[in-house]
Amino acid sequence: MTSLLDLAPVIPVVVLHDAADAVPLARALVAGGLPAIEVTLRTPAALDAIRAIAEEVPDAVVGAGTVITPAGVADSVAAGARFLVSPGWTPRLLDAARESGVPFLPGVSTASEVVALLERGVTEMKFFPAEAAGGTAYLKSLSSPLPQARFCPTGGITAESAREYLALPNVGCVGGTWMIPADALAARDWGRVEGLARGAGGLRGGSLGV
Repeated sequence: MTSLLDLAPVIPVVVLHDAADAVPLARALVAGGLPAIEVTLRTPAALDAIRAIAEEVPDAVVGAGTVITPAGVADSVAAGARFLVSPGWTPRLLDAARESGVPFLPGVSTASEVVALLERGVTEMKFFPAEAAGGTAYLKSLSSPLPQARFCPTGGITAESAREYLALPNVGCVGGTWMIPADALAARDWGRVEGLARGAGGLRGGSLGV
């Protein structure tokens, strides 16, 4: 199976308040070259949105973000999530994610957290909050002592800074929201979303299969 970090250069981080927007949004993102879509569990509509994308957009690889409890793991997988993302991790959460059978990107922001995950056999992680936690300089400093760790930095990344992150040897992809502007989502301007997604998808080549 292709690594989640290699599907596309950018994973859109989506917050949806209306599940009816999920399918057209996902179709626009996929058409723009961003098949991996993280729907965060921050709203009551999130699980319904994941379910709709899983059922109606077969080319999308939909996942759940802001997964912070074992119940969240179970609910997300039941809704059709094909990967899980967390802002941090605990042994209990990691165990639940592993038992789910789907890829999991646990969040880290320190070298000690990275080492702890490497001890448990986890080599792919979310670096969060990327900009606040040290940005590209911090990740670059981790690449020499901890070359086996690969990251998806998320948090404060823009279309301009994404390329700098993607140039690092230990970054597989980045997470971001800039291709889903709030005004475009409110106006349901899916054409604009597709165009912005195409720009993000062109930052670096990626495979569309898992």
